[in-house]
Amino acid sequence: MNRPAEPDSLYAWGRLCAAMLLSTIGGVGMWSVVVALPTVQAAFGAARAGATVPFTLTMIGFALGGVLAGRVADRFGITASVIGGAALLSAGYVAGGFAHSLWQFALAQGALIGAGCSATFAPVIADTSLWFAKRRGIAVALAACGSYLAGVLWPPVVQHFIAAAGWRVTYIGIGAFCAAAMVPLAFVLLPRPPAPPPASTRAVFAALPDSPGLSPNALMALLALAGVGCCVAMAMPQVHIVAYCGDLGYGPARGAEMLSLMLGLGVISRVASGFIADRIGGLRTLLLGSTLQMVALLLYLGFNGLASLYVISALFGLFQGGIVPSYAIIVREYFPAEEAGTRFGVVVMATLFGMALGGWMSGAIFDLAGSYRAAFANGVLWNGLNLAVALLLLVRRPRLLAAR
Repeated sequence: MNRPAEPDSLYAWGRLCAAMLLSTIGGVGMWSVVVALPTVQAAFGAARAGATVPFTLTMIGFALGGVLAGRVADRFGITASVIGGAALLSAGYVAGGFAHSLWQFALAQGALIGAGCSATFAPVIADTSLWFAKRRGIAVALAACGSYLAGVLWPPVVQHFIAAAGWRVTYIGIGAFCAAAMVPLAFVLLPRPPAPPPASTRAVFAALPDSPGLSPNALMALLALAGVGCCVAMAMPQVHIVAYCGDLGYGPARGAEMLSLMLGLGVISRVASGFIADRIGGLRTLLLGSTLQMVALLLYLGFNGLASLYVISALFGLFQGGIVPSYAIIVREYFPAEEAGTRFGVVVMATLFGMALGGWMSGAIFDLAGSYRAAFANGVLWNGLNLAVALLLLVRRPRLLAAR
């Protein structure tokens, strides 16, 4: 029988289930503001670009908070990181519910909700990667599914309560639920992961059977650049699909359904990407997902009928779900285990800056052009940047296979 401290043990899989549940609950911080965007815009009399500022600040708070939460997890354990995140998340929803201006609401979203939500994503995924060796790809992919499961479950729930009770009551209720549900789950993750032998970053690089041909910092910079590119592109459908459907006359409820469909199929994509990454490595998985994401964005440019948007949103979810987890695999292939939380937090920070930039940029382009067509084209261009970086890394290192 495996001891709980062993990688790939039964305990590790049970711990993964708790991590997924935590990420699903905490992931509400990423999606509630998307669903509430049209209502908040009307409540505060803001333009579309102004109404996306709370989402932009949420992504910035998520990005910066993820690095801090990763450092806390590396030093004190994932439980301390998650409890701190739950406190910020709950406080943010209560503060947002009582906001009297758009800027008060935006600050609650960024400084509290975004930062608190971050503790249930990158640090949880990095912690999961430390408990698996043979099945690290699928384990990381499943841990990353929590944020997409949040996207499946929360948008229709939030939309229902906003319509029934108003966005303020809905926000306060979410804050109370997060406090009650997340803190007990955090203690399930209290045991620390198996302790690996100490190793420096350069020692890990030297042990790889095929050198990446880059310094550790240069690789981190390129991964961060790739993260910005893919997520500026990703933000257009994920942030604006509800508003886009409203503008086309289909109503925000149809957009919320498309967002749930997109993220639900993204769960399938993430699981599939885990199996793929275990076979071809993180970099090739990143390249595959980025290429398919560009295909979906091009389809949005060509079709805007109701049935077409449901189909394309489904394809978008299937195509792009494995992109972010592939960065976690690349980090674990290149860097020491004791740096996993911080390093993956930095890469996730870059992806979230991309989401923040993409969410705001798409709204600004809409305000200038009067439609989302130019915003979709902008997403295609940023996706090309991600593809270029992935291809560069692939050329510099034909085989991305760490010693397993």
